[in-house]
Amino acid sequence: MRTPPLTSWETPFLFVCFNDECSYFTRSAAWMKSQFNVNAMYRHRLDPSTGETGPLPVWSADAMKDAILRDDEPTLGQE
Repeated sequence: MRTPPLTSWETPFLFVCFNDECSYFTRSAAWMKSQFNVNAMYRHRLDPSTGETGPLPVWSADAMKDAILRDDEPTLGQE
């Protein structure tokens, strides 16, 4: 996905699992509610520039899907 503007990530894109049936994602709403009492979820992400992995917080199942890059879409620096 395209990295959102005004973030601390220095890469133009992240690898994010957008599989709505992924157990990491499906269990996340209950975990966020039990740990922080918030209605949020998270998806798994990988920063290709650092190799860092971790959660990408999202507020709905459709959140951030508008930032998904197509295979033929150039990323910053590859135009």
